[in-house]
Amino acid sequence: MNVGIISLAFVAMLAMMLVGLPIAVSMALVGIVGGIAAYGIPFMDTIAPVVWGVQNENLLTCVPLFILLGELLLRSGIADRMYIALSAWLGRLPGGLLHTNIGSCALFAATSGSSVATAATVGTVALPSLQKRGYSMRASLGSLAAGGTLGILIPPSVNMIVYGSLTNTSIGKLFIAGIIPGILLTLCFMAWIVLSSVLSGKVMREEKVPLAERIRVLRYLVPPAVVFGIVMGSLYFGIATTTESAALGVLAALFFVWQSGKLSKELLRTCFISSARVSGMILLIMVAAFILNLTISLTGVAESMTKWVAGLGLSATGLILALIVFYLILGMFMDVLSMQVATIPITFPIATALGVDPIWFGIFIVLMCELGLITPPVGMNLFVVHGIRPDKGGIEDAIWGALPYALIMILFTLLIMVVPQLVTWLPGQM
Repeated sequence: MNVGIISLAFVAMLAMMLVGLPIAVSMALVGIVGGIAAYGIPFMDTIAPVVWGVQNENLLTCVPLFILLGELLLRSGIADRMYIALSAWLGRLPGGLLHTNIGSCALFAATSGSSVATAATVGTVALPSLQKRGYSMRASLGSLAAGGTLGILIPPSVNMIVYGSLTNTSIGKLFIAGIIPGILLTLCFMAWIVLSSVLSGKVMREEKVPLAERIRVLRYLVPPAVVFGIVMGSLYFGIATTTESAALGVLAALFFVWQSGKLSKELLRTCFISSARVSGMILLIMVAAFILNLTISLTGVAESMTKWVAGLGLSATGLILALIVFYLILGMFMDVLSMQVATIPITFPIATALGVDPIWFGIFIVLMCELGLITPPVGMNLFVVHGIRPDKGGIEDAIWGALPYALIMILFTLLIMVVPQLVTWLPGQM
């Protein structure tokens, strides 16, 4: 198939998304029109089994479960207490509560799976306190927007589930592969806060908290730590599948919500409705993505693109560097899920054909999606933290505040290219 036709179809899909058509509609239209153009009306007969197969895929049951897990911890006040505990331990570092922002985002990401939810939750708790204590609003918004991106790198991650489903890659191994990069990226963010704080000449620190008080508030960190341990431990040791580990996480979260005295019909109703809405959106997009994948498979698009890239003589390293630029530009105009489902069916076969490890490529894609969350004009986390800032200033503060973290992400991506074992070692031990 002509590469020009492929490019035209891709551009048409992006154009439909940019003018406001829902992601699922845009992808399904391109897939259906392309399939009918190639095979005629009989192509429609092949769509029904695909839709049925996706909706009956047991693995995707974990999507609503992980979303429900995050909702329970979010709405029960566990996140608020978690921030208090971390501020007692991290507040004395140069940069003060900015470290607490990153640490809280990382810890909440370990139970949430959503970057937007992570940024919104921690931001709502943190911003009033940061403003009251005189922290730079630019630095505060930047740390929250960047910290929120950890929600899709530190497992469990809904975006890893989407990648695994689209590429038939082990979601359990993807989750495990995200642990070391997630921890290292968190430390990189905190190192930048220390460096920038010292260089600015205005080192913000919180008052020293007595050791007895710091030990007392450690109990607030128990719920997220236990939930993360149950989910990832059951996966790593092969005790449970991804869906079963999600269910175990939900049960543990329900226990902690009950223990906190917040368990009620109203809370459960709110959590269930919110989880159903988000899950419905994701599963509709997944159906549309599989319809598009069907067209791509039957028409040989992936094979054509692979041959075309091979003809350019690019090495695996050259391809990854080109994809960094590609996703950096794409992230300025598309949200995370759109980027994933629109590009993975084409980029994954090309990357694996050049010898790129599927697990490593999954973490790379997630990092590129993280980058898209804090690059204007459509960086979702920028809008989230701007929307909850108490002083109602301009969005340019969030943009400039997040810029250093975007550069750190690019450098970190280059690091895992040089040392791929940072991603592949831990899942290799499973």
